[in-house]
Amino acid sequence: MPGPSSTLRDVVAVLDELYDPRTAESWDAVGTILGDPDAEVRRVLFAVDPVQAVADEAVALGADLVVTHHPLWLSGVTAMPASDPKGRVAHTLLSHGIALHTCHTNADVPPLGVSAAMADAFGLVGARPLQPATSPGPDVWTVSVPRSDAEAVLAAMHGAGAGQHEGYDRAAFTWAGAGQFRPLEGAQPAIGRIGELERVDEVALRLVATPDVRERVRAAMLAVHPYEVVAHDVVAAQPVPTDRGMGRIGRLPEPMSLAAFAEHVRQTLPAHHGATRLAGDPDRVIETVALCGGSGDFLLGPATAAGADVHVTSDLKHHVVSEHLERPGGCAVVDVPHWAAEWTWLPVAAAALTQRLGATVVSQVSTLVTDPWTATLVHPDHPLEHRSPR
Repeated sequence: MPGPSSTLRDVVAVLDELYDPRTAESWDAVGTILGDPDAEVRRVLFAVDPVQAVADEAVALGADLVVTHHPLWLSGVTAMPASDPKGRVAHTLLSHGIALHTCHTNADVPPLGVSAAMADAFGLVGARPLQPATSPGPDVWTVSVPRSDAEAVLAAMHGAGAGQHEGYDRAAFTWAGAGQFRPLEGAQPAIGRIGELERVDEVALRLVATPDVRERVRAAMLAVHPYEVVAHDVVAAQPVPTDRGMGRIGRLPEPMSLAAFAEHVRQTLPAHHGATRLAGDPDRVIETVALCGGSGDFLLGPATAAGADVHVTSDLKHHVVSEHLERPGGCAVVDVPHWAAEWTWLPVAAAALTQRLGATVVSQVSTLVTDPWTATLVHPDHPLEHRSPR
């Protein structure tokens, strides 16, 4: 066992850094479900499903924390009696001082997330998000100010958060010029007289700032700027693609047939009792692969549009796949068990946690097969069951 230990709060801080709960879907229930934030955590068990078999495994291992991909509850509860399956899981964990934490949809999109882990498991080269998430681009500010007041205005805007960008602060670009204006009746000019054209040596300031500090920067600038009416522009930049996003797309090191690729997928995923199904011409050449951990039918269209030869995901329905294959250029499809696909994330998350917390925790991955399907019966070949390749 390790010597010094971390608290649940320490472990959750690392998990939240890896899998930001703010990126979870609005309907999801992620975060710490059970546990005392101040409790010591020395052994962590990672699993896909918070089912009774996993709870019993955690007890047998002496785990202090179970991290699962799927939530114990997706909606609020008013009672959790041990007679209820989920209530029994909670009682088992709580009675042995074991915490429960969930990283669900917030673990789908990041670089060390579920789809990224699948892509690595399949050996894809150059994998990237299929639907990249974006972050707001910076605001670009341009403000004209009399030369004598430029330093004060610049300092005020810097103090409000402008001029910070990718590891730098107090950034700005300035250039000199001449401004002109004529105050009209009713104006109260700081410089110039009513009815007379005024020319002023001015400096233009250009800075960037994040959108969340926009009004703070504006207020700081207006508070020190000498003009009654301040000429300034704020232009919102285009959103910036990030390394996060739904699904992944990449290339195989060497092309292979759809049949060979489906077999590669089957052998790569952990053993299970479900089926690996393929839709499309088994002889089709596969080079570019799209995938999505969990239920990813919503990415069939984007996968085709991105030039994928095949899309690998789970929980596909008859009509969805049938209609997809009827569309011109539709990519092939490989349907895999939900549990097996998402299991590929467990070793990645466990290793990332151990790397960041060092010897304070031992991370272990559950190898229990919690896929609900217990057998797959294959019908004997029959000529009527074969369709001509599309």
